[in-house]
Amino acid sequence: MHVTCVQSDITWEDKAATHAAVRAMLEAAPPPQGSLIVLPEMFSTGFSMNVEAIAEGRERSTERYMAELARQYRCGVLGGVVNRNADGMGRNEALVIGPDGAERARYHKIHPFSFGREAESYAPGGEVVTFPWAGTVIAPFVCYDLRFPEVFRHAALRGAEVLVVIACWPAVRQEHWSALLRARAIENQAFVVAVNRIGRDPKLEYAGRSTVLDPRGEILAEADDQPRPFGLELDLPHLRQYREQFPALADIHRRYLGAEGVEAATG
Repeated sequence: MHVTCVQSDITWEDKAATHAAVRAMLEAAPPPQGSLIVLPEMFSTGFSMNVEAIAEGRERSTERYMAELARQYRCGVLGGVVNRNADGMGRNEALVIGPDGAERARYHKIHPFSFGREAESYAPGGEVVTFPWAGTVIAPFVCYDLRFPEVFRHAALRGAEVLVVIACWPAVRQEHWSALLRARAIENQAFVVAVNRIGRDPKLEYAGRSTVLDPRGEILAEADDQPRPFGLELDLPHLRQYREQFPALADIHRRYLGAEGVEAATG
């Protein structure tokens, strides 16, 4: 399985400008057909609490843009979009589009970042999502979810071999980003594909450090603080061999995940 991580800067609340910048990066380094292109959280607007201004609405400009990229490159595209509930609260989502331009999966961020007041503008999601891709199972997560290992465990118990984290993770907590990504890979014996933004918004600086880790927590690829796409192959047979040789997941006591967790993981 091939992944293409697009570590990008974001023009604040300007979808057209950011779409153009991402397109230019991909044109300069086209992904191979069949790759999964991964873009950051809220990749076209930045981490804005102005839901009314940035939500997709009827135009769905970012979702249509993702579908165009998917069809152009014959790839999957996974990236962050914002929609609204009927009550006006936002939905911070990870959307997955297939090579035909059709939606494959949509994950609603379970943990709004309360410290950053995201929970005042965005409703929490309520379901771990997995989807099949290129002979494996993938689970998408969004930024602050990374601090809550239980949702990643649910994904692993539902068969996920690749855990994708899209983020606007600030530089001030960059070492947490690296440590938590490694922990999620090791404890779930899974590949972790993590794509962060770079640059600045009105409040914060972002250092990038998008990373891909193997099931042992070893770094396969890591970006610096510059905008760039990078791609690599994930060796799924290697992952399965490692899980078979060291079957730690078989020793999970599911009862400690709670009744709902056990049902979701096994149903």
